[in-house]
Amino acid sequence: MAIEVVLFDLGGVLIELGGMADMADFADESDESELWRRWLACPWVRRFERGLCDSQAFAEGMVESWSMDTSADEFLSAFSSWPRGLFPGARELIGSIDLDRGLEIACFSNTNALHADHHVDRFGIGELFQTRFFSHEMGVLKPDREAFDFVVRALGRPAETILFLDDNEINVRGARAAGLRAERASGPGESRAILAKNGLLRT
Repeated sequence: MAIEVVLFDLGGVLIELGGMADMADFADESDESELWRRWLACPWVRRFERGLCDSQAFAEGMVESWSMDTSADEFLSAFSSWPRGLFPGARELIGSIDLDRGLEIACFSNTNALHADHHVDRFGIGELFQTRFFSHEMGVLKPDREAFDFVVRALGRPAETILFLDDNEINVRGARAAGLRAERASGPGESRAILAKNGLLRT
């Protein structure tokens, strides 16, 4: 079936994040893949990014559960600065998608109220996408099957017509398990190559 929706992750694909590189400064772990595994499985991350706790409770829980040698306020201050801004070329990439094909452009991000304000107000995410899915508003998050099922239902398209781009292989596998077409992409350059391969860019 033809692709009808291009669904972007934000952090690591279109938005530059400190993310796991910064998290390594707080955690007793330097391997990025292991940090991602721990992050995605962490109960406090899952609560915060599902909108189930406030930022202070999240920070206090993270400091305690990760045995950080810092205060909750110091961690929260660093965490709030993780979104650095749109990657160079991100806005141009979105603008180069061939909308004459009837494509819908959407985003799906594991995020929280603190970071979402950066995405929408400072980075202009609302101007780039026809539809957006933020985990803290949905109450579900990647890579859980229920999160992808939620997005598919909301889009009202067959899962196999949705092309999902994410920089995290764990999320890519989760999307594929839910029936979406999914590719790993880090930054606008890799995303552009995938879209071009699928004939989704204006000539």
